[in-house]
Amino acid sequence: MRITARATTVALLPALLFAAVGCGSTDTPATGKAPAPSGSAASGAPATGTSAGAASGAPAAPKTGGTKLERASLEQGDLPGYQISSQSNPNAPHGQPQADKKACQPLADAMGDKPDPAARESVNRGIGSQRQVGLAVAATVSSYSESDAKRLVSRLRQAIAACGGGFSATIEKQTGSYKDVKAAAYKTGGDESVSWTTTAVAGGASAQVHLVVVRQGGTVVRLTALNVAAAGQKAQVPQEVADKQLEKVKRAG
Repeated sequence: MRITARATTVALLPALLFAAVGCGSTDTPATGKAPAPSGSAASGAPATGTSAGAASGAPAAPKTGGTKLERASLEQGDLPGYQISSQSNPNAPHGQPQADKKACQPLADAMGDKPDPAARESVNRGIGSQRQVGLAVAATVSSYSESDAKRLVSRLRQAIAACGGGFSATIEKQTGSYKDVKAAAYKTGGDESVSWTTTAVAGGASAQVHLVVVRQGGTVVRLTALNVAAAGQKAQVPQEVADKQLEKVKRAG
């Protein structure tokens, strides 16, 4: 799978989605190797190398070092049938998108690889499916005070209700729009969650996007999915990805 004209479609989505597409590519066979170490977008901590679990398809051994968020973040070998990367595309826009409507800013925050300023630390991952061609998921785990985490989920619910007609967002002088913002049912095991779908439009192209935000105590997980091979098709965050990510968050304490 190659990202050419479709790159403009996801110009305002997390840069980790580009890495996810690359690591889930069907152009070359999967090697079972973990992505090259590069560090997370926020922490700068090195990624783990190839593990026996990743090569065999068995679950990777739990990490014992690093910060709580690093231990809570997905690693290569955690999800059979997926490749997981901490790398981001340097040519993709990075940062926090700015919405043209104040009420919609929480939704714009969820689209960037840097969440709202209340986040104390964030770790990003790109997840590419080796089973469903083109499916890419960006995962971000962020720490907040518990009150700020609760406020974030509440603000997202309010933004979904207020921004159904759509909004625009700008990042690094690139502007795109999000149409048809709709709440979506999605089951998670966290303390509370919110899920929605939208159509991202940039450069004359569009993509169906699904987002899930889950709060577990003061930890917030953001998951964003789309199908880069068929951007017009509906995409959904795979249940096993959400479940595994929440499992690791709970295990990290």
